[in-house]
Amino acid sequence: MLLPMTNINFGLTASDYATHRAGFPDSFFERLAARGTLRGGLRVVDLGTGTGTVARGFALRGCRVTALDRAEPMMREAARLDAGAGVRVDYRVAAAERTGLPAAWADIVSAGQCWHWFDRPVAMAEAARVLRRGGVLVIAHFDWLPLKGNVVEATEQLIEEHNPAWRMGGGMGMYPRWLRELGEGGYRHLESYSYDTDAIYTPESWRGRIRASAGVGASLPPDGVAAFDAELAAILRERFPGDRLAIPHRVFTLIAHPPAADGD
Repeated sequence: MLLPMTNINFGLTASDYATHRAGFPDSFFERLAARGTLRGGLRVVDLGTGTGTVARGFALRGCRVTALDRAEPMMREAARLDAGAGVRVDYRVAAAERTGLPAAWADIVSAGQCWHWFDRPVAMAEAARVLRRGGVLVIAHFDWLPLKGNVVEATEQLIEEHNPAWRMGGGMGMYPRWLRELGEGGYRHLESYSYDTDAIYTPESWRGRIRASAGVGASLPPDGVAAFDAELAAILRERFPGDRLAIPHRVFTLIAHPPAADGD
């Protein structure tokens, strides 16, 4: 379900992404704070930041945040959203595998909804280099849940019809593979947890959310996106009528300490 697609360009979806993709819920940050992982004044590096949903959440809670992404249009949208929220994040065009940041610089390196896009062994090593002693890597996902007969299942089936190369459907929002890889990479004291919550969409905003996905707006040509969107609109009218869609999601969080340095 995490097979790579080679023609993904989220910069093409920047406007829809910023407008319609639900960011991580407040509860994600509240749980990090309750565990002592998050507190004001920490320096955070957010990898693959996109439109800044995780970076902005940390900044709103008093952290000093540097956010990185390859897609500059996404970060322009992120800065616009930050201005509306009254916070400032330092955005830089850079890859997760080559951040260009100093060693032992950050208290938290975060990756929200993006770890699967990276060369993970290289990203793990880079995160370990950037983290200070006592710092942690936080990997998080906020995934929709395709349950039998629900709107997510119908949407995923439609994406597969329009884009047979897309193979990311059917997920349940859990990532045990990350734990194995991090453990094999020398990361220690791994902690993971998950919980479920609904994200509320209108039919129009759900269409925008799906246009902003890897299988649609980030990989199909414009006429393909338009054809997909029209068919999804018809499905929503006919099978899921109403002005409110409660979309089930699962939040998955993994907290890991980097490999021990000499003397640890």
